[in-house]
Amino acid sequence: QVQLVESGGRLVQAGGSLRLSCAASGRTFSSYAMGWFRQAPGKERECVAAISRSGGSTYYADSVKGRFTISRDNAKNTMYLQMNSLKPEDTAVYYCAQTRSSYYIVSSYEADFGSWGQGTQVTVSS
Repeated sequence: QVQLVESGGRLVQAGGSLRLSCAASGRTFSSYAMGWFRQAPGKERECVAAISRSGGSTYYADSVKGRFTISRDNAKNTMYLQMNSLKPEDTAVYYCAQTRSSYYIVSSYEADFGSWGQGTQVTVSS
């Protein structure tokens, strides 16, 4: 069973930057694609970025392209989300997630992810 723990969320002004981290334990981290999702109040959870096992392939939602960068350090069992030029509409709880099996190369579909962290709050003030 994998355990995922996010950190790094906080209150930040519009235009600022944050780096979220997701520490994983319990399964061979490098064997699974990973993703960052977010859920704003009253909205459905959406995938903002995803990354393949090696980090060589990535996916970004249109709303964050050019501003967010996903990365992973398999030696440290950790995934990151660097968020720049933050906007108030980026305010949400951010979750890291791991795919259900090592079959997935990279995915943005929530149903493909079987393990989730508890979430970290990111609030962007205008």
